[in-house]
Amino acid sequence: MAAHQNDTNPTGISDFLLNCFVRSPRWQLWLSLPLSLLFLLAMGANAILLITIRLEASLHEPMYYLLSLLSLLDIVLCLTVIPKVLAIFWFDLRPISFSACFLQMYIMNSFLAMESCTFMVMAFDHYIAICHPLRYPSIITDQFVLKAVIFIVARNIFMCGPIPILSARFHYCRRNVIENCLCANMSVSRLSCDDVTLNRLYQFAIGWTMLGSDLILIFLSYFLILRAVLKLRAEGAMAKALSTCGSHLILILFFSTILLVLVLTHVAKRKVSPDVPVLLNVLHHACSSALNPIVYGVRTQEIKQGIQKLLKKGW
Repeated sequence: MAAHQNDTNPTGISDFLLNCFVRSPRWQLWLSLPLSLLFLLAMGANAILLITIRLEASLHEPMYYLLSLLSLLDIVLCLTVIPKVLAIFWFDLRPISFSACFLQMYIMNSFLAMESCTFMVMAFDHYIAICHPLRYPSIITDQFVLKAVIFIVARNIFMCGPIPILSARFHYCRRNVIENCLCANMSVSRLSCDDVTLNRLYQFAIGWTMLGSDLILIFLSYFLILRAVLKLRAEGAMAKALSTCGSHLILILFFSTILLVLVLTHVAKRKVSPDVPVLLNVLHHACSSALNPIVYGVRTQEIKQGIQKLLKKGW
């Protein structure tokens, strides 16, 4: 068997086994139903948002193009992660091929970073809309959105590429059981016999550099928005702006829990059950994808009206 594996793959193994919640197996049973509902909600809400923006001519504006990009990223992330997790929960389909594992790793790393970058661009959009409304049409244009999308995709595709490439080049001579529901880089590289220091340092540096800089710019934008909002004297304007920005900030804080997952895994792994970071990671992918279209989309009056128009046409 070992000889066969060595022939099929230079690393010494042909596939991995994803072992979810080893110390808390009952979590699989309790999580399967809410995770399924979150998956259906995420796919349905993002699909409705994309269809509404595509078919409603009044929504063909830069801000809604950014929302469309966010929905596309959510759909890809959901389809990459949640079906495999549910297959493990329901049918014990734990094996994942070598190539599929590293493809999942690449998509998770690059698309999560793309989401972070998209949040940053959207925060800038909100800042210009509230703090410089007269200049908004000349700054936030279709050309601006096109350049922003190219930057978002290019930065994260190239910066995140080395992570799975480095991991795939390691020699995996130990057991092939990944103590995770996902092919997270740290969980996979832990099985390698090689020195994985460079791999881990690169992911740590890239994670904190890209996500950290995005978060700093996001909070700076909302700080400037808050300062401008507090000066508003129009009745109801302050409450409306604070409500919108507050919900966006809460969602961004939830999104950034991926940083907390990394911290829990590496700094407090002896004090916290290893199943906790795995749980947070799975819920992060499902909850973020389900909440994004609701907070950013359905709560927007123009999108509400667009959905209502489409429903009336359908009936």
